[in-house]
Amino acid sequence: MEKKSFTRAILALMAFMLTSVSLLAQEALFGNSALISPEIHPDNTVTFRLVAPKARVVQVTGDFLPTQKVTTEQGTFDRPGVATLTENEQGVWEYTTPEPLKSELYSYSFLVDGIRMMDPNNVYMNRDVMTVTNIFIIKGGQGDLYSVNDVPHGTVAKRWYDSPTLGKQRRLTVYTPAGYEEGRQKYPVLYLLHGMGGDEEAWSALGRTAQIMDNLIAQGKAEPMIVVMTNGNVDQEAAPGESQEGLLKPVMRLPHMMDGTFEQSFPDVISFVEKNYRVIKKKSGRAIAGLSMGGFHSLHISKLYPDKFDYVGLFSSAIGVTDEKVSPVYEDMEGKLAIQFKDAPKLYWIGIGKTDFLYQANVEYRDLLQSKGYPFEYYESEGGHIWRNWRVYLTELAPKLFK
Repeated sequence: MEKKSFTRAILALMAFMLTSVSLLAQEALFGNSALISPEIHPDNTVTFRLVAPKARVVQVTGDFLPTQKVTTEQGTFDRPGVATLTENEQGVWEYTTPEPLKSELYSYSFLVDGIRMMDPNNVYMNRDVMTVTNIFIIKGGQGDLYSVNDVPHGTVAKRWYDSPTLGKQRRLTVYTPAGYEEGRQKYPVLYLLHGMGGDEEAWSALGRTAQIMDNLIAQGKAEPMIVVMTNGNVDQEAAPGESQEGLLKPVMRLPHMMDGTFEQSFPDVISFVEKNYRVIKKKSGRAIAGLSMGGFHSLHISKLYPDKFDYVGLFSSAIGVTDEKVSPVYEDMEGKLAIQFKDAPKLYWIGIGKTDFLYQANVEYRDLLQSKGYPFEYYESEGGHIWRNWRVYLTELAPKLFK
């Protein structure tokens, strides 16, 4: 009996040791689950942490830091700043912001000995073209609009539609407000367009469109509306990884992005929406807005089809033709604007950041409209060509639509 008891004790000890080793291995594999990063403190300062005992230098970069100027052949741009973390005896690197952060959605990543990496303790990430960053939200202000709150929620759907003009099936994202499925009323539509390198996922992920619309509608600040987020890259069926092309690496530039093809094919989008959703099928029930390249598309679509849109929003718009091929869509700008403003849209809204590399082009376009006596609203913000501005512009524009 004593020999059997001894054997059982040995086996139990071995099982315990194997379990302990397995747990330690899992902890090493999946990271230290007890580590919190980022940690948002009650005063809205934020601490970032990373376990990297063999690293020489660990830094954090993100849009919560002061920007730095970078000059390239294309011009001078702002990029997120960099802060250095401090290592403790356990090999944990830390950095705490010296000042509280304003309410906002922020993005960041780590630089470990110059190599960029994600925060392994933060599973929340966004993809912007080919760059992935971690995100966090500071509440108590603007950030509340980007958060899921205790309000009625709309639905976000990925829909495929037929584009006879382009000869292919394509995908778009559609937000329908709370109550759409149960009701019978018809809704106005905002067509919301992304920038260069983006796709039909950009506004829903980076722009927080569903959260913004849910919150503004619940507060009574915006009319219930459908938001259609298109893919402005006519060479694509859908976002990278979501089409027959498979898991291709995203790229910034694609063929036919700004050569008039997307503008000419846009009635295919309107036709699909008006056949498949309960919408107001007239000019007063349609709005179009977009950022950067999407602002460029919005500008030209709205004047190419002057009887289609009563509301136009240009966010950091790329004014001017950038592709080598000049399309008839872009010819006679002033003549087409004259036709569009003969029966002027109820709202023509322009937003631009003061340090945006497209600032001067937008000021010149504003001055052109002013010289012609065309009615418009103009909004200047701090900062440059960044999603923080474009989210703000959506929160400014949406309450003005369909009034």
